[in-house]
Amino acid sequence: MGCWKAAALLVVLTGISCSCSGGAPRRELEPLYDSTTGRLIQLAFDANRNGIMDTWTEMDGAHAIRSFADQNEDGRIDRWEYYDAAARLVKVGFSRKDDGTPDAWAYSSGDGSLERVEISSSADEARIDRREFYERVERRMDPVLARAEEDTNGDGRPDRWETYRAGELHTVAWDLTADGLPDRRVTYQSSTLVSIESDPDESGEFRTRVVVK
Repeated sequence: MGCWKAAALLVVLTGISCSCSGGAPRRELEPLYDSTTGRLIQLAFDANRNGIMDTWTEMDGAHAIRSFADQNEDGRIDRWEYYDAAARLVKVGFSRKDDGTPDAWAYSSGDGSLERVEISSSADEARIDRREFYERVERRMDPVLARAEEDTNGDGRPDRWETYRAGELHTVAWDLTADGLPDRRVTYQSSTLVSIESDPDESGEFRTRVVVK
């Protein structure tokens, strides 16, 4: 998926692109206009240029609103893109089950890089049970996972927390008493368990620590 604002303007100003290799021209972009106003309302796009339309963008004239794509061309949508008023991509939905229904949504930061992913085991965007937060680190092109929080019992509050270092799991903590605070934490180094902490005091500091050798 590319810069839809630029693609929309290209169609409006210069017409429809096509491939003319042997035989009749094949359309790679197909616009749909409102029959009453003549305003552009949708663009269909053949992203891999194989002759099958696989991406559809809802348009308000030259402004992209949202896009839907069937990237594997199995007849089911597997990617959903949402844009802000400036036609910048702000959210991408995808289906972990590949069943045509989004159950996870990736959000971008101000510079366009991945900021967080929200996941719903019930495929309901109003019922997110896992959130992952990403950050940039040295010598890495793409942001890496920094921390995550998860609601494992469906009460709307996180009860499991993970932290990462340079994308590698560092700690996992659990709320075992449903009070919203971690009661147990394990720490890893290079994927090896090194300590187990429990029995937090009123400030949340763990009073018991077992070193794993």
